[in-house]
Amino acid sequence: MTALGLLVAFGGGIFGAAIGALPAFSFVGILTMLGVAIQLAVAPDATDFFGVPFGVFGPHVGGFASGVAAAAYAAKKGKLDTGRNIVTAGMGLNSPDVLLVGGIFGAIGYLIFWLLTFIPNFSPTLAWTDLPGMTVVISAFIARFAWGTCGLCGKAEPGQKFFAPTDATRWLAFQSHRGQLLMIGIGGGLLGGWLGVTYGTPGVLLAFGIAASSLLFLTLGVLTPVTHHIMLPAAIVGASSGSILWAAIAGLVCAFVGEFFARLFLCHGDTHIDPPACTIALMTMVFNGLTFLGFWALVPLPV
Repeated sequence: MTALGLLVAFGGGIFGAAIGALPAFSFVGILTMLGVAIQLAVAPDATDFFGVPFGVFGPHVGGFASGVAAAAYAAKKGKLDTGRNIVTAGMGLNSPDVLLVGGIFGAIGYLIFWLLTFIPNFSPTLAWTDLPGMTVVISAFIARFAWGTCGLCGKAEPGQKFFAPTDATRWLAFQSHRGQLLMIGIGGGLLGGWLGVTYGTPGVLLAFGIAASSLLFLTLGVLTPVTHHIMLPAAIVGASSGSILWAAIAGLVCAFVGEFFARLFLCHGDTHIDPPACTIALMTMVFNGLTFLGFWALVPLPV
């Protein structure tokens, strides 16, 4: 941690809140794809091209988390319809305090990330979890308890079962049913897994970049699937196991885990707790743990 890093995180948080959480995250995806393209073309073993999308403007600071917190604050102050609105650009609210909250949470995300680095990894090459994803989750809960009114998980509407939300409160109504989750889980798992098997770590990053950047279309109103919590873990499994079949299974599992977290924390809440970030934080821990234990070698699949 450095004073310069903290200041840049604050500035990035202001910018992320100004353009909105989801547009900022799409920007992270675009930067990631550019970084992978440069890496594969110029220096396959280098990692210097990802200091922006996973560092000073990563999802845990200005690249998403700051916009989530700013939206929660703006809704509390009556300046936004709901704290779950992560598309609206904070700059358009003409409210400097909203942007200030974004900057503060950019700095908070930087500090949380730094603290998480002190937790020991599985091994020198295997992280205990995805630190940006875990930071996004923690930051979102801080914002919920600061400005939300729903508590940890929220409450279901009268007469409605908690884990059976209506289309009005679902995370993504077009992606929340079993058949849709089955297909996008397998499809995203196979694609992400192939990238991981073929290109290793650059392929893992590329899988994330493709999925994250595609959400730019969602900000424009196109019903685009949210898949970074499917493709990223699947690519990790593909790179670790060498099997796209294991990757497809991982993608399928993550699709349903994401929907579970949506129904647990988001559907009945009034601020945004990100289901993909929850999924990535948990399942990266699980899959890296299985890799550390040698699971893929014990249970190989033919492809």
